[in-house]
Amino acid sequence: MKKFFIISLIFLSTIASGYRKPDVPVIDAVKNSNNHNNLGIMYMSERAYYAAIQEFKIAISLNPESQATAVYYTNLGDCYMKIEHPELALDCYKRALTLYNLNLNYYINLAKCLIANKLLDKKLEQFSDFTNPYNQLMSGVLYVESGNYQRGITVLDNFTISEPDLIITPAVKSYIRASVKKMNALEQPLPELPADI
Repeated sequence: MKKFFIISLIFLSTIASGYRKPDVPVIDAVKNSNNHNNLGIMYMSERAYYAAIQEFKIAISLNPESQATAVYYTNLGDCYMKIEHPELALDCYKRALTLYNLNLNYYINLAKCLIANKLLDKKLEQFSDFTNPYNQLMSGVLYVESGNYQRGITVLDNFTISEPDLIITPAVKSYIRASVKKMNALEQPLPELPADI
């Protein structure tokens, strides 16, 4: 009887004690990738570009195939452009555009990078097939960013007419308006200065 009482006491004490397993911290790669991206942005603001590059690379390796990764690639490309290595930025901008092709800034970044790498003519020829609307968009952005505003605005305007329902179309319309303002500002002659100055 005494054994039964001791065994039941032990059993009841373990049930009534409220024992639970200790919490095990969960390692979340996506959350960590966001943290590393934020660290990279902080380093970029402090002009510590090499540290920022490492943080962006860590963020990409932790979360390699998501829409957020397109932002990490863009940040990495921006960092390479700031340290004047557009040849390294080119792959970053291409990957960002591959992961998410509905952000106009990715097209603009890629166009600036292509121009910096002296690939403008080759890429304009590559994007000349307008059966793919994104080729038309890229071609128009390349023209505008290279300073050929009239041609670029015309190509982009045709894009907005042919693709009015795409998510990116309102951003393209804003870009066209901004490009028209730049073009008009460049074409206005400077005011005449008085002769007595």
